[in-house]
Amino acid sequence: MGTSEARSDRELWELVAVGDHSAFTVLYERHAKAVWNYGYRLTASRAAAEDLLSTTFLTAWRRRAEVVLVRDSALPWLYTVTANMARNEHRRLGRFLRLVPKLLSEDVGRDHAEELAEHAATRQRLARVLAAVDELPASEREAVKLCLLGKVSTEDAAQLLGITEVSVRSRLSRARSRLRKLTGEESDD
Repeated sequence: MGTSEARSDRELWELVAVGDHSAFTVLYERHAKAVWNYGYRLTASRAAAEDLLSTTFLTAWRRRAEVVLVRDSALPWLYTVTANMARNEHRRLGRFLRLVPKLLSEDVGRDHAEELAEHAATRQRLARVLAAVDELPASEREAVKLCLLGKVSTEDAAQLLGITEVSVRSRLSRARSRLRKLTGEESDD
C-alpha cells in the first residue's frame, strides 16, 4: 500500500482502529489545520480553537475502534465532532454564567464599613416599621404581630383571635397599605 502519507483516510483509520499511532499522526498532520480553522470560525477564539482541536483528536483516538468513515475522508467526521464540542461548550458556558450570580454571596468584596452601614439602615427601617405597627388600629396590629412579625399562619391567627381566616387576611391587607403610607415605602416588604 505504500507509505502512510500516501494512504487514504479510510485506510489510515483502519490502522488507527487497531491502535497504530503513526497512522493517527498522519491523520492529525493531514487535518489539524482544517480542524483548527473550523474551530476558530465557530468560536472566533484562538484559544478555543486550540482546545477544540485537542479534544476533537482526543475523541477520535478514544473512539477509534467504533468510528466507521462514510466517505474516504475523515474530515467530515472530525468537523462533526468539533461542531458538537463547540456547541456543548457554548451550552456549558451559558449554564455557568446563569449559575454564577447564584453562587456569589452578597458579601463578596464588601468591607466592614458597608456591612455596618447596611445593618444601621436595617435597624432604622425596622424601628420605623415597628413604630408604624404601633400606630395601627388594635385589630390590624394584632394580625400584623401574629402573622407578619410572628410568622403565624393566617389559619392559626384566626383561631387565636377568634375570627375567620378571611378576616385575618383582610386585616393584613389593610395593615400593609397603612404601613406603606406610614413608613413611606412602596414595596410589600
